[in-house]
Amino acid sequence: MSKVLVISTSLRANSNSDMLADEFVRGAREACHEVEKITLRGKQMAFCRGCLTCGKLGRCVIQDDASAIAAAMHDADVICFATPIYYYEMSGQMKTLLDRSNSLFYSDYHFHDIYLLTTATENDPSVPKRAESGLGGWIACYAHARLAGTVFAGGVQDGGEIAGHEALARAYQMGKQV
Repeated sequence: MSKVLVISTSLRANSNSDMLADEFVRGAREACHEVEKITLRGKQMAFCRGCLTCGKLGRCVIQDDASAIAAAMHDADVICFATPIYYYEMSGQMKTLLDRSNSLFYSDYHFHDIYLLTTATENDPSVPKRAESGLGGWIACYAHARLAGTVFAGGVQDGGEIAGHEALARAYQMGKQV
């Protein structure tokens, strides 16, 4: 049994990427994994200051919600990020979280498999490539981590529009196969 952390980065209620995250969660729970889901909606996260004090302290000096999320990331075996695609890239709040989790670089983190779930208005399969590349840059800093899988749901814009989309089934199956 793995400890799975799913982080939904959309700030919109009933978002398409959050619905993808829920399907991944459902699959992982059905496979008997311990699953925690965190949403960034309602969380307070300041930008990284680049002070690198986290390397000495093992935690960020900024006191907000990002510190607790980074601690949950540290303890997870598997991390799944769900993000809407904005201007062909991950959401800004996801990038801020990745920057703020810099303390993990200096730690004996547990995670090894990273998954990415993305949604976008555009339907072209190339749309999530920059988000995958951005996350790949973060993953490259962690020797024991790898991008284990991705799911993209294109052609969805309004909240809940993803209902019935084939990507939901793919996210569920990916969660079951963790």
